[in-house]
Amino acid sequence: MSKMFRGAATVIFSLPLFAQVNVLTYQYDNTRAGQNVNEVLLTKTNVNANQFGKLFSYPVDGQIYGQPLYLAGVNVAGKGFHNAVFVATEHDSVYAFDADSNSGSDAASLWEVHFTNGTNITTVPASDVNCGQIEPEIGITSTPVIDPVSGTIYVVAMTKIIGVTTSYMQQLHALDVTSGAERPGSPVTIQASFPGTGEGGNTVVFQPKNYKQRPGLLLLNGVVYTAWSSHCDLGTYHGWLIGYDAKTLQQVAVYNNTPNGNEGSFWAGGAAPAADSSGNIYLVAGNGTFDAEGGGVDLGESFIKLSSANGLQAADYFAPFNFDALNSQDLDVGSAGVAFLGDEAGNASHPHLMAGAGKEGRIYLLDRDNLGHWQAGSDSQIVGSAAGAIGGLFGNPAYFNNTVYFCGSGDRLKAFPVSNATLAQTPSSRSQASFGYPGCVPSISAGGASNAIVWILEASAILHAYDASNLSNELYNSNQNAARDALGSYVKFSVPMIANGKVYAGTQNSLVAYGLLASLSVTNAASGQQNIVAPGSLITVYGTGSINIPPAQFPIPANVNGVTMSINNVLAPLLFGSGGQINAQVPFETSTGAGAMTLSSGGTVTGSANFLVQSVAPGLFLLGQGRAAVLNADYSINAENQPAAAGSYISAFMTGLGAVDNPVPTGLAASANPLSRVTSPVTATIGGQPVSVLFAGLAPGFAGFYQVNVTVPQLQPGDYALQITVAGVASNIGIITVR
Repeated sequence: MSKMFRGAATVIFSLPLFAQVNVLTYQYDNTRAGQNVNEVLLTKTNVNANQFGKLFSYPVDGQIYGQPLYLAGVNVAGKGFHNAVFVATEHDSVYAFDADSNSGSDAASLWEVHFTNGTNITTVPASDVNCGQIEPEIGITSTPVIDPVSGTIYVVAMTKIIGVTTSYMQQLHALDVTSGAERPGSPVTIQASFPGTGEGGNTVVFQPKNYKQRPGLLLLNGVVYTAWSSHCDLGTYHGWLIGYDAKTLQQVAVYNNTPNGNEGSFWAGGAAPAADSSGNIYLVAGNGTFDAEGGGVDLGESFIKLSSANGLQAADYFAPFNFDALNSQDLDVGSAGVAFLGDEAGNASHPHLMAGAGKEGRIYLLDRDNLGHWQAGSDSQIVGSAAGAIGGLFGNPAYFNNTVYFCGSGDRLKAFPVSNATLAQTPSSRSQASFGYPGCVPSISAGGASNAIVWILEASAILHAYDASNLSNELYNSNQNAARDALGSYVKFSVPMIANGKVYAGTQNSLVAYGLLASLSVTNAASGQQNIVAPGSLITVYGTGSINIPPAQFPIPANVNGVTMSINNVLAPLLFGSGGQINAQVPFETSTGAGAMTLSSGGTVTGSANFLVQSVAPGLFLLGQGRAAVLNADYSINAENQPAAAGSYISAFMTGLGAVDNPVPTGLAASANPLSRVTSPVTATIGGQPVSVLFAGLAPGFAGFYQVNVTVPQLQPGDYALQITVAGVASNIGIITVR
C-alpha cells in the first residue's frame, strides 16, 4: 500500500493556486469557443446591479484593442506574488496590473514596458497608411498570448523609425511575465517571403508598412503564430501566417494564401486562429483571389485548414458558393473567426464541428474533418448553413451547451441550438436590445453546466450580462447604475474577459474591472463550489484585499502578522494569501450547520461571510482544462501524453471528504503510519463505469488534502470523466486519459 503514496507531492505541488483560472489567449483557449466553464463565483443570482458592479480601473496610454489576459500567482520582481492581468495598447505599451485590487501599492502597474522613445521611434500615425480603421495611431493591435510554463508573454508591435530615411518595423517581443524584460533573442523583426507570382515576379515579399497584425496570436506546439491583414484593402497585399519558435524566436513556418493573386488577408475582427489537438490551424480569409476550384493555390474568401506537421500546408478549405459576389460587394467571410463546437453537438458522421459567419450574415456549420471545398449553386455539401440569420459578424461567435451565440452588426444577440450536427434555422432566444455597428463579441462564463452567463461589450460603451439559457433575460448592464459602473469608452470588436469572479474590459484609455461588491466569498479550494464546506477541508476566501500571507510550514499558523480568520469562533490555519484571496483550512472541530467567518487584521474586522457546513463536501482538484489532478501508477501526472494503463490504479487528489478514523489535529500533516482513512462510504466512476476504491483518506504529509486510489477499468484509449462520491455527495468531474 505504501507505494501508492509515493509521488503525491508531485501532483500536490503542481496544483494551480486554488481554483484560479488562467486566461492565456484570445477567448480562453485555442478552440476560440469563448467559454470559461470554471467560473464559480459569478452566478445568475448575484450578477445584478445590487451585488455586482465596477470595482476599479487602471489608466493606460492608448486604446486596448486586444483582449486582456490573466495569470495567477505571478512572482513580480521586487513586489511578491500577484494575480496579474495583462493588456497592450496602440501606443506600443504592455502593462501588468494586479488583478484583484488597485489600492495601496497596487494603484500603479506591477510593471510596464514601452516600445517607443518619443523621438525617433514612434507609433505609426494612421495617416501614414492612408487608413482610418485604427486611429489615431497603430502600435499593438492584437491579443497577446502567454506561455505559463516559461512565464513569457508574446506581443507584436508596429513602430515607425525616423532617421535619414523613414522606415516601418513589425517586431515580435517575448517578455518575462514577472518583469516585462525581453527574453534572450527578443525582439525579432518580422520578415517573410513566399513563392508566387502575385507581385509580378516569382516571389511575394512581406512589406511591414503594408500590414497590421490584427488577429490574436496563437501559441501551438511551441510555435507562436502571427496572422496579418491589410490597411483598408489598399494596394497589393495577401494573407500571411508566420510562425516563430517560442524559445528561440527563429522563424519556422510561413504560409501565404494568395501567392499567385492578391488580397485575402486575415483580419477576423481580431479573432485569433483556432487550432485542434492534432496541430491543425483554422483561419478565415477576407476578400481576395480564389482559384482552388480549378486546381490553383489561392484561397481568398475561404475557411482554411492548415497542417502544421511540416511547416504550414493547406490541408482543406471551404469557399461559399457565392464567393465572387461576396468579393465584389465587400461581404467577406473574413470579418470573423471560427469557434469550435463540443463533440456533443455532432454525430457519428460529423463529430468535429466549427461555426462561423461573415459580413453577409449567413451562418456556416462546418465539419473540421471535411470542410467541403467549393461547389456551384449552393453550399449543400457542408453540414449546415442559415442565410440571413444574423447581421454582419465581426469578431467571433461563442459556443456553450449545444448552442452557438452570435451578435451581428445592427442585430440582437442570438442563440442558435445545434444538435446531432443540425443547426437550428431560427434562434431559441434573443436579447431584447439590438446593437449597432459592429455588433458584439460574446464571452461566456459558467460553473460547469450551470449558471451560464453571456457577457458582451457594445459600441455605446456598456457592459451587458445575459442569462445564456434565455437571452431575453438581461441580468445586468453597466448603465443600470452608471454613476458607479460606467465603462467610460469602447473599442470596436473588443471582448470582455471573465476570470475568478471578475470581468475585465479594455477601453480607449483604461482597463476596467467589474465584480461582486460584497466583501468575502468562500469556495471549496478544489471544486470552486461556493458557500458549502466540510470540517477539515481546504477553502479559498476571495475579497481579502491586499493581505499577504507567505506559504505556511507545519504546524500551519492561525495568526500571521496579526491576520486571523475565525470559523464559528475557532481560528482557522492560514496556508497562503495574496492578490485578494486567502487559502485556509476549516477546523476539523467545526460543527455542521450554519457557518460564520470573520477575517481580522490587527484586531480590526475586515470582512465576514456566511455559508453552510456539511459533513462532507468533496472537491476534486483540477490541473487546468478540466483535467483531474491524478497520479498514474508510475507516479507520472495523468495527461493526454501520459495516460493511465487500463487495469492499473490512479491516485486522485481532493478535499472535503470529512472525518477520518485516525483523527489529525487541524493544521498538522497527516501521518503515513497509521493512515487516516475516510469513515464515510466512498465510491467512484470512470466514464460512468463503477470502479474499485483501494484507499480514501488524508494524503500523508499534508493538511486538508485527501487521496483516493482507484482501479482503472478496461476501456478503449481516450479521455474519460472521473467522479468521486462520498456519503452520497458527488464531487465535481475531472478528465483523465486512459490507454
